[in-house]
Amino acid sequence: MNDNQRDENNLERQQDLRQDEETFRLRQEENRLGKAQRSGIYYWIVNTIYWLGGIIEILLMLRFVLRLSGANTQNEFAIFINNLSAPFIAPFSTLFISPTSNSGGNIFDLNIIIAIIAYAILSYLLISLVRFIFYNRV
Repeated sequence: MNDNQRDENNLERQQDLRQDEETFRLRQEENRLGKAQRSGIYYWIVNTIYWLGGIIEILLMLRFVLRLSGANTQNEFAIFINNLSAPFIAPFSTLFISPTSNSGGNIFDLNIIIAIIAYAILSYLLISLVRFIFYNRV
């Protein structure tokens, strides 16, 4: 083998090495971009669950306070809160008989407390499930 052939072989090897390095860097960058995208989706899902769970909890707490304080059931705000929270309390509405005082004006609605606890646990479980799904990917 002469020197020209060796130089050509060395040049080809160097080009192959550069190409392999570029391919490796490209794959690393694609992996980083994929992880960033999955991370963004993960945080969006978790934040959405927190927001929805929080809104439901606030609605149910408002309903509980209104019923406990004996708020006027004909008041527009009370009607609005009751109508908005009705679908979330429906599965629990007949679970317990709620104790009353002041001739039935103030109602300690235990069903709402159970619903608040149930939705808090459900939110926690959903977030745990999302974390489990994304655990190896984020």
